[in-house]
Amino acid sequence: MESCRIIAAAVLFFSVYVIQCRQNLVVRGVPEDGPLNFTALASKYGHSVEEYDVVTEDGYILKLFHIPGYRSQPVLLMHGIIDSADTFIIRGEGSLAITLANEGYDMWAGNSRGSRYSRRHITLDPDVDKKYWDFSFHDSGYYDLPAMIDFILDKTAQRKLSAIGHSQGNTIFYVLGSTRPEYNEKINVMIAISPVCFINNPSPTIQTLITLSPLIDSVLEGFGQEEVFNDNSSLRPLIKAICAQKNFGYAICAHGVLFLIGGSDPEEMEEDFLPIVVEYYPSGTSRKNSLHVAQVAVRKKFVQFDYGARKNLDLYNTTYPSKYDLGKVTMRVALLFGSNDGIVSLKDVRLLRRNLPNVVVYRMMEHKKFNHIDAVWGRNMKKYLFPHIFEILEKYNTPVR
Repeated sequence: MESCRIIAAAVLFFSVYVIQCRQNLVVRGVPEDGPLNFTALASKYGHSVEEYDVVTEDGYILKLFHIPGYRSQPVLLMHGIIDSADTFIIRGEGSLAITLANEGYDMWAGNSRGSRYSRRHITLDPDVDKKYWDFSFHDSGYYDLPAMIDFILDKTAQRKLSAIGHSQGNTIFYVLGSTRPEYNEKINVMIAISPVCFINNPSPTIQTLITLSPLIDSVLEGFGQEEVFNDNSSLRPLIKAICAQKNFGYAICAHGVLFLIGGSDPEEMEEDFLPIVVEYYPSGTSRKNSLHVAQVAVRKKFVQFDYGARKNLDLYNTTYPSKYDLGKVTMRVALLFGSNDGIVSLKDVRLLRRNLPNVVVYRMMEHKKFNHIDAVWGRNMKKYLFPHIFEILEKYNTPVR
């Protein structure tokens, strides 16, 4: 019965999403002024930001934020799916970006293609050209990360940087290390928080979404919707309006969606913080990216995108999508995870550990309710997460010129 309710809710949600995007409905009673952007938030908490546009080999223009620090070693933050660099700063003084900056780290925050700040291309218009959205997390690992890493190292005159990824923000480093192994030598350590790679043992909620993925993908494709969760859709003000309701917003949006998917921890993501979350999340990505995640889960292997037998044969020289060779990911990796994560199971983290050749830290958070959401939005991350991050950075984040 619970699965049926989840399926019905998911189908309804995506149906409403597609219909509203197509019809461009207007939702009244929602403030028109948008939230502060990353740079304005940093300024609010006492830090100036340098903004850079980084162009990838295939023409995508990515926004890179930089808060200069007196420590010479650069640290790159990478967000997860349907997210942006905002996720690392919306907790203000309790956020990872501001805490790193306060500690003097040379902090860089990247934005993967298609997200809020990286929705540009040198020739393609994301509002017109469907070709712009022909990407998945593979492209973020193969193109986006090299462009940002090389830019940062050039700007800082360093040979290496350290990285902190959340969710798919560390998946793309496994793609990078396996497909462009020369970049392993440019990373001191990659701190993987809530490390998504294998999705072999999903929770019932995630399994239901995986089962629904072909249907959802077909609906989106049928309506020509290659972008999902874009900022300009009329669904966003509707989500904000519902989630901001005092009587039922937290029950629907937190308990009914976020906690159901990522794991429940109301003490860490309190009711008053929810309206802030929905101002910034979700951010856009491609239909193809979501489908690629589902394919990894269905095949129970960390594989490249499945285009079908004929195209696979042309691209991979086999009718099946090629597996990413995690044995080539020789960069140091620190795995930080929780037992209450609704997306990343303990079994899958153990499997990832066995497949990566250079895991230097493997730590389950002491906070028993630590989940996928707490990793970026938890109210007390300074107490139970950040000390581990700083310990790892102090040990491995050494300047190499």
